[in-house]
Amino acid sequence: MAQTPDQQIETMIADMPEKTGKTLDEWLLVLRTSEGAKHGEHMKLLKETHGVSHGFANLIAEIHMKGRDIGRGNEGDDLISAQYAGPKSALKPIYDALRAGLESLGRDIEFAPKKAYVSVRRSKQFALIQPSTKTRLDLGLQLKGKDPEGALELAGSWNTMVSHRVRLARLEDVTEEVKAWLEEAYKNAK
Repeated sequence: MAQTPDQQIETMIADMPEKTGKTLDEWLLVLRTSEGAKHGEHMKLLKETHGVSHGFANLIAEIHMKGRDIGRGNEGDDLISAQYAGPKSALKPIYDALRAGLESLGRDIEFAPKKAYVSVRRSKQFALIQPSTKTRLDLGLQLKGKDPEGALELAGSWNTMVSHRVRLARLEDVTEEVKAWLEEAYKNAK
């Protein structure tokens, strides 16, 4: 049975001394005494100066930035609530419809809320959901090689983590075609 995201984090923390040479607390001390203030600066220090692999460096930097309880509790719910607060609250039903559609595709999907968007992963990220304006939510999809059609456009410079984007302004914009693109991106992320 596959591990939950919380279990994966715990496994990485348990493996950290063997794989990186230090415990999580020792790495957090290294970051607390460093000059970097941003996630990327911490990543660079861990990878370039200390030879920590990308996955471990990312986890250490994220825990340092967000606190020890990463992956637990309702932090993700708080981030999502903040994304759809105030003028963007009318977009929340679109997010909910997309999430429900994604959850119906399989139990191996992870939703990873960030400050401005939600990353959707399987073995790798295949979608992201972002309330971009007060009146529009953008659905990013990883569909490399697929020609743009209808509402499906190339992501271009909007977001380099995905290949395509669909602009959604109303709940009715979550069509069967959009759901099919979501399913295609999900299947490609094996």
